Parts: sequence; structure tokens; C-alpha cells
Amino acid sequence: MDYKNTDFKKGQPRWCPGCGDHFFLASLHKAMAEIGINPENNAVISGIGCSSRLPHYMATYGMNTIHGRAAAIATGCKVANPDLEVWQISGDGDGLAIGGNHFIHANRRNININIVLLNNRIYGLTKGQYSPTSPRGFISKSSPYGTVEEPFRPAELCFGARGHFFARAVATDAAGTVEVLKAAQAHKGTAVCEILQNCVIFNNGTHDSVYTKEGRAKNAIYLEHGKPMIFGENNEFGLVQEGFGIKVVRIGENGITENDLLVHDAHCEDNTLQLKLAMMEGPDFPIALGVIRDVVAPTYDESVSAQIEDIKSKKNYHSFAELLDTNDTWVIE
Repeated sequence: MDYKNTDFKKGQPRWCPGCGDHFFLASLHKAMAEIGINPENNAVISGIGCSSRLPHYMATYGMNTIHGRAAAIATGCKVANPDLEVWQISGDGDGLAIGGNHFIHANRRNININIVLLNNRIYGLTKGQYSPTSPRGFISKSSPYGTVEEPFRPAELCFGARGHFFARAVATDAAGTVEVLKAAQAHKGTAVCEILQNCVIFNNGTHDSVYTKEGRAKNAIYLEHGKPMIFGENNEFGLVQEGFGIKVVRIGENGITENDLLVHDAHCEDNTLQLKLAMMEGPDFPIALGVIRDVVAPTYDESVSAQIEDIKSKKNYHSFAELLDTNDTWVIE
């Protein structure tokens, strides 16, 4: 059956005008329509925060859980009903502060869910406190003199927890966002999509370098598996290996040709280069967008189901009634 974006829409979104959540919601509707899974076979789970209002605007199953617990509920949802396509929507505060432990273990276990991390580097719903991804020195209502903490880098957490899928997109880039969401759904296992977005009230401009099409042309690189790493307004730059690191070069200078550039391998089990790409930041390096890591591995939910079936096949009983009959029974009158 062919679906339309409207088949997945519900309600009137209540976010600030210009909020990145509006952009992402439209991309999620479009991605789900193109994926083509019946709305009734999708579940959208969220925690607490601005982004966590999103399930209210989906014509799917949905649930607002408590702060930071979206991954735990999404895990139970998938294990209990493996046929559901489970989408977890979390903000950087909800997902990486009180929910950081669940984020790590969801990746470690490789549960077949899609984790969308909407990263605006601020607590928006509670009115402008710094979050786990706010940069060191960031001034906010809860850090008036600047934070003295190093921020979490979502990619680093994902890779460190032995995650098998990591992708990144910008909320205002509809085409790029739809593609990473479709790739996440196609991946079997925990798929983390970091979506860069601005909070127009409390942290507007935090992703300005890539928030426009022109900015992405200058300051981002779109990674595609099997393709050379080229970027720039006129595709004039590329990435090459330099020792154990990465170097930006201009194609045509010093004899550099496209054949000298690194070729992206999202399926390589060794995540060394993938992590270096995910951690690139300006002004010396472009920000990596697209699917950075996509590696096949056993999933938690399928492993649990297989284990249950294996144990059942070796037992003499298959129900509670049969269990009672395996031992001596008596009736008390």
C-alpha cells in the first residue's frame, strides 16, 4: 500500500514558531510514508521535554514516558512485540542526562529500535538550563558564569557503548533527515540518529554553520558508503589519511586527485575511522552528515526470542498447567 505524509499526521503541533521540532516532525512523517509500514505497526516513544511532545502528533501508537526513560520503555515495547517498528524520540537533556545510562545500554544490547536524538544543546522546556551537550563555557540560566564541564558527544557515547549504527542530519535539511531515518529503519539493531537543531528561544544559532543550505555546502560533508569523501561549495575539498588522523586537502593542489581521497566504509566493523569522522568539527574540519556507521550484529530482541524458543523445546512442559503435571499434585478438600 502506498502511504502519504498525511497518513501519519495527527493534531496541531505546539512548539515555538521556528523550532527545529517542526522541521523534524515533517521529515519523520515523510520518511514513514516512504518506508511504507502501516501506522498501526509503528510505536513512537518519548520522555519529557519539548521534543517529547512529538508522539502527540503521530497517527501511530505513541507514549509519553517519564524523564529519561524512553529507551527503557522502547526496549520493553520491542521485546514484548517484535513486530512493532519502535521509534524513540529524545532531546539531548532527556536522552543523555537522566537517560544517559539507558542510552548507553540500549546501544550495548543492540535492541532493534530507532533512537532519534534531537540535539539543541539546551534544556528548552524547563526554560534554558545548560544540557549535557552544551559546550564548555556556555552561559545559561543555570550557568551564568559559564559551564565548567566538558560536553557529551553523542557519537562518542554511541561508539564507546559498541553501537552499530550512527547517523547525523540537520533538522532544516529535509532530504538529508529523511534519508538517515530510512537508513535507521532498514538497520537491524539500535540505530542512533543525531538531529542538529536550534532552540529559537534559548539557544538560537547553536548550529548556524550548517543550518542553511549554503552553510552545509561550506561546512559539512555528506558521507555515502563506497563514495570518496568530497565536500565544498564546488566539491573542491576532500579528506585524506595523514598518519593516524585525517587531513583536509584541496583537490588539484600538490597533485591531489579524487583517487587519493578516503572512501567511506560505513560497514567496516573497526570503528576507528568512523569515530574520527563523527567527531570532526569546524573551523578546520567539516561536520559529517549522513550514515557514518552501519554494521550488522545480533540484536537483543531476536536473541531473547531465540533463547526462549530454544529453552521451550528442551522442556517437558510448555504451559503452567503442564508444569504442574510434571510433579506430584494433590487436592485439599
